[in-house]
Amino acid sequence: MWFLPEEAKALPPPSLFNRNSAWLAFSAGLASMLHNAINHKPPLKSGVHRLVLATTIGWYVGYHVTKREHYHFAKVDRDMTEYIKLHPDNFVAKDKKTFAEIVEPFNPIR
Repeated sequence: MWFLPEEAKALPPPSLFNRNSAWLAFSAGLASMLHNAINHKPPLKSGVHRLVLATTIGWYVGYHVTKREHYHFAKVDRDMTEYIKLHPDNFVAKDKKTFAEIVEPFNPIR
């Protein structure tokens, strides 16, 4: 793919059923039905082949958008991890406190 770099091929493939695919398939199918409605045709009965084609194309584009999204987030995670390794003095672990040390003691007034 022209919009995915070579290093993105090392990532595992996303699920076929993801939110981007579902959303874009729904939007493309709805656009096809809207086109029929604007042209005064029955939205669900006419142009079923176009409805199926638009939904399939939407699902395909959504899958590849998800691949691009996974690559982007993997790259950001890799860069953050590398930065933390190069600058450990900026990321010193804090002392852990118990909840009792943080909250003031409770003394009910009677």
